[in-house]
Amino acid sequence: MRDFADRVKRLLVGRPVPSGALGETLLPKRIALPVFASDALSSVGYAPDEVIVTLAVAGVAATALSPWVAVAVVGVLLIVVASYRQTVHAYPSGGGDYEVVSTNLGSHAGLAVASALLVDYVLTVAVSISSGSSYLVTAVPAAAPYKVEIAVGVSTILALLNLRGTREAGGALAIPTYIYMIAIGALAVTGFVQEAMGTLGRAESSAFDVAAGPGWDAGLTGLAGAFLVLRAFSSGCAVLTGVEAISNGVPIFQRPKSKNAATTLLMLGGIAAAMLMSIIHLAGATGVHMVENPATQLTSHGLPVGEGYHQDPVIGQLAATVFAGFSPMFYLVTAVTGLILVLAANTAFNGFPVLASVLAADGFLPRQLTQRGDRLAYSNGILALWLGAIAFIVGFEADTNRLIQLYIVGVFISFTLSQIGMVRHWTRELATATGPRQRSRMRRSRIVNSIGLAATGLVLIVVLITKLTRGAWITLTIMAIIFLVMNRIHRHYDRVHEELAITDLHDSRVLPAHIHAIVLASSLHKPTLRALTYALSTNPTSIEALTVDIGDHRADRLLDDWDEADLQVPLTVLDSPYRDITRSVIAYVRSVRRESPRDLVVVFIPEYLVRHWWEQVLHNQMALRIKTALLFTPGVVVASVPWQLGAPGMRQARQERRLASAAGIVDADEAVRRGSRARRRGAGSPVGASAPGTGRRP
Repeated sequence: MRDFADRVKRLLVGRPVPSGALGETLLPKRIALPVFASDALSSVGYAPDEVIVTLAVAGVAATALSPWVAVAVVGVLLIVVASYRQTVHAYPSGGGDYEVVSTNLGSHAGLAVASALLVDYVLTVAVSISSGSSYLVTAVPAAAPYKVEIAVGVSTILALLNLRGTREAGGALAIPTYIYMIAIGALAVTGFVQEAMGTLGRAESSAFDVAAGPGWDAGLTGLAGAFLVLRAFSSGCAVLTGVEAISNGVPIFQRPKSKNAATTLLMLGGIAAAMLMSIIHLAGATGVHMVENPATQLTSHGLPVGEGYHQDPVIGQLAATVFAGFSPMFYLVTAVTGLILVLAANTAFNGFPVLASVLAADGFLPRQLTQRGDRLAYSNGILALWLGAIAFIVGFEADTNRLIQLYIVGVFISFTLSQIGMVRHWTRELATATGPRQRSRMRRSRIVNSIGLAATGLVLIVVLITKLTRGAWITLTIMAIIFLVMNRIHRHYDRVHEELAITDLHDSRVLPAHIHAIVLASSLHKPTLRALTYALSTNPTSIEALTVDIGDHRADRLLDDWDEADLQVPLTVLDSPYRDITRSVIAYVRSVRRESPRDLVVVFIPEYLVRHWWEQVLHNQMALRIKTALLFTPGVVVASVPWQLGAPGMRQARQERRLASAAGIVDADEAVRRGSRARRRGAGSPVGASAPGTGRRP
């Protein structure tokens, strides 16, 4: 069974990679850009849609504000990019926001950031893959009933790709990401040229009228209008997700790590800003209409278009308009946009495991998350992210509109706290710096981070106001639960460390007064003889065999076999009228401990090991239950004596036959000496054939 599982693992994950090859998995900028930027760049596939859909609630005239909303989003994006360029230089170890906030604001603030980022990474996978599966369903309507299954399957494939190692995942993602950037660039350039020449067509949806939602007949007026614009702005800020992943993934970059990470950040910001502005501008120039409910909000000649109308995403409408005379480019743009939305989840698969390993190293998450797998990836972190994403995908039925309401609140909490931490960091550094050029550089960095704090703090307030009741409360609740769990884990590790620490070396070296060995026996067979041999080889002060009589005459047969074999090891029989073997054994062992609390009791348990997994269900696992219960008994050591069923050959069989003789087990005189101190009383009512009430046969 183990060999089969190993072969399957090798097939899915690949052959193990030695630790010395870790440096070979580091990413150059040409690979790091598509790996880390795919999240922010892919959001161009749905962020413009969300801006236009939100504004369209107030009617078609309100969508004219979408370019100004995009300008505000781009402004925040560039400020955040500039701020995080300071972070990757000041904290290149890969802790990112968590390290910045923990160092400068304390561990509790650091845990708040960590919980926010962990949730946001999971939502990044869920939103990106759900949105990508929507593109597939658009192209293949017959797949609509299986949208959730498709999303789960794609997330599983992406997890397996990352389990094979970062370099393989990065190489696989680089080509489609670059094709996506080229395709969107070609769309933008072609559209601008057509606009300049006066040949730019109108989108198909421009022929429809947009009906304002209930209560919005007057358009964007008053406080409600301002609130709607802010809601559109907060939805557009989804473009900023993914910026923090680079600060968390600095260790994955090739040297010089900080410089390469900062350069990649700058490229990400510039490309994302250009793409967002281009799409929003062309959407307005071609008259693209996007609404939340096209069946009722889009009208033609005063009548709703009805349920039969399918609304394409903004990029799909633009591609159909700009490349109206060249259909291959239309299919290329829509295909790579859908693909990049799926591959954007890879940013989280790179950032989440690194952050989880840092938290685990600090004792806030299970230590297993610090271990690298066969392919030098943080396998446990990848699996944890995969399970969390599947939970959201299944729970929200892969509905992007519902999932996106939970999105970005976590990342802006981390943005804001990180900027506070960076401002404090530069203030602290300025207090000790003496060089004029150094102080001038630190002041500039502090100003940049102060501007970043103001911008991200404002966006966080807007997000909380506009999205709290629409789903952000779920994100905040999960963050709070993760925060509490991490605190409990940390307290557990502190308690374990305190309990295991050596306080008095002399007391730790004190040996037990005596060692009493107990060998469990259900019948006299080879495993029992092997356990007796092993027990005697440890040279205990006293030894006895122990069995439980549950009224099925097996204990009587064992007593007869014991006498016939002339084994010079005392056998104790415990009477269990309620047929509870485990409780009887535990009670007896504890009674031995009570009689001699300074003695050490070693219980030897013979165990069968089967060759095939299905054979496991044919055995009652009594040894495992007894062992598990004894492990929690102070002053008792449990020793498993395995017997591999079906594995030994004739040589071992001959050896066991020799051991089956009384002389092969133990010298009789030595056994008498060791058994002289054997206890004569069992738990409950011992029963023996030789002397009722003693339950023991010498």
